[in-house]
Parts: sequence; structure tokens; C-alpha cells
Amino acid sequence: MGKLPTKDLKQLLDCVKSDSKIIVKPQFGFDAGVHQLANGEWLVVSTDPCIGVPKELFGWFLINYVASDIALFGAKTQFCTINLLGPPLTGPKVFKKVMQQTCKAAEELGITIVTGHTGTYQGLSTLVGVCTGYGHITKDKLKTPAGAKPNDLVLCVKPVGLETTVNFALTHKKLAQKLFGSKKTEELAGLVFLQSCIKEALLLACLDGVHALHDATEGGIISALNELAEASKVGFQVNWDSLLFADQVQILKEAYQLTDTQLLSLSSTGTFLVAVNPEAKKEVETVLCKNNIDFQFVGVFTKDLGRVLVKNGKETVFPAQSNDPYARILSGKP
Repeated sequence: MGKLPTKDLKQLLDCVKSDSKIIVKPQFGFDAGVHQLANGEWLVVSTDPCIGVPKELFGWFLINYVASDIALFGAKTQFCTINLLGPPLTGPKVFKKVMQQTCKAAEELGITIVTGHTGTYQGLSTLVGVCTGYGHITKDKLKTPAGAKPNDLVLCVKPVGLETTVNFALTHKKLAQKLFGSKKTEELAGLVFLQSCIKEALLLACLDGVHALHDATEGGIISALNELAEASKVGFQVNWDSLLFADQVQILKEAYQLTDTQLLSLSSTGTFLVAVNPEAKKEVETVLCKNNIDFQFVGVFTKDLGRVLVKNGKETVFPAQSNDPYARILSGKP
């Protein structure tokens, strides 16, 4: 389930031919690519599937997944394409409802839908959506996961595990009420829109002292940090005690017997990491506080390529591989 293992993905990427017009080619750890247009402008392009999300929010997720990826590269999504594919018995009312949600989400973000495809197919057991987005950007504004520099601070925007706790509350209400309480379960369900990071990413990406941004979706903080480090050719030291976890993560840890590695691996769509020049720290804090956005500085990128986790004052090797328990937690079976 989810992304292919690194070695398998790299084999696929090796099949892609190079082209002089490609500014950012398909590569491990990059959720968008960039190519040059005939007039010299640059276009950020990203594509994402949407499957297994709450039906009443399907169209919102379909648009926001892609627009978030593009925002993390510093660009605002302007255009997109939509594919909606369903099992053979999917009726036109289902497609219409999802398309109405999609159009509403696109309109809210100022995105124009250009084209797409809709159909039913043997072999599908549930509705699948695919959105591809496009956003113009100038050379000086582009941010990529390869931009982190030694001595940059590691900033975590929004809590780790927020996606997991929110979606758990949405899909397993009774169990969530048992674990979290009725009031908190209701509050969590209302935080679903924090799984978009468009606003926060665009606020930070325009700042000169922000060098790189990367989301913490599948594989959580482990995947995000390792991918940033590999792309930027730096190491890092991160402090466990500084990490900002969603309030109910500890409850899920006990209920599902999760390890520290699994907590760091929690799928956290909407949460993202940022490489920040120390001189820009105050400006970044001011912007985030002004907009009531949760954040925490959790470590530093280093010239030394080591990847270190500090917990209770003790240094250990940061996990090389994620172990995301999202699917098990969302199954509702501890």
C-alpha cells in the first residue's frame, strides 16, 4: 500500500529520458517537477491519486493534495486536469456529486479545470480520482527538497500524526469516542481541512531565508527528513523532545502498541518540514504566529552526513526506513 520502495522507484525513474527543457526532473523525494516553457517561464507540475477518503470530502482532497505539493515548491496552482474512475456499477449521480465537490474546491483556490476523463472499469472496487496541477513560477522563487543547507534549522509546521488522528476520528467515530472522548472526537473531525498545507507553504516559500520544504505524508517525519537530507546532500540532528505530536497520538500509541519509529512514521498530510536559515528564524516565527499556525523548530541540518535522533539527551541513529502504521490504525482493529 502506498509508495513503492526506494530501490524499486529509482529503477522506474531510470527509464525516464532527460530533456534540456526539464528544470527539475522526476526523482526520489520530489513530489513535483518543473519544466521550461517556450517563452522561458517555468511551470511546476504535480499529480496525485485520491482514494479511500471520506466520500463527502473526496473532491476537496482531490484538489488539495496536488495544490499542496505545488505550493511546497513555491508556486500557486493555476490549472489542473481531473480523472474520475469508478467500478462498473458507479452511477452518474456519484460522479456528479464528486465533480461538484471538486469544482467547489478548485474555485476556492482560484484553480481552473482544463480537461479530464471519467469512466467505469472492470477491476476497480472503489472510486479513484487523479488530479494533475500546474503553476507558473520564476526562477528566483522556486523551492525544492534539494535546497537545505548545513546549519539550516529544521522547522516542523503543524503536528506530527494530525492526519492519522483526524481520519481515525472521521472513519471510526465510535472507537474514537471510546479512546478520545466524544468532545475531542468531534473537534478532531473538524480539523480535516488542516490536511492542506497550501496557505502555510506559500506564506513561507516567499521568504528568502526559507531554503526547502517537504511534506510529511506517507512515512511521516522519517520519510520527509531522510528525503530532504538525501536530496540536499546534508545530514541532520533532530530532537525528539522538540517534536510537536498531535494530542491523541499518545493514546493511539498505547492502543496500537506503537514504537517510537512508528510514531515518527505516522502519515501526516498537511504537516511539513522546512529548512530555515538561522538568520530568518525570527521572521518565520512572526509570520507563523501572525497566522495562528502551529510550529516547532526541532533540529538542524549538518555538513556531516550523519542522521541523528536525540532523545532524553542520548544520541541514536535516526531510522533509515519508515514503518507507517496508518493502514493498521485506520482499519480500526488495535
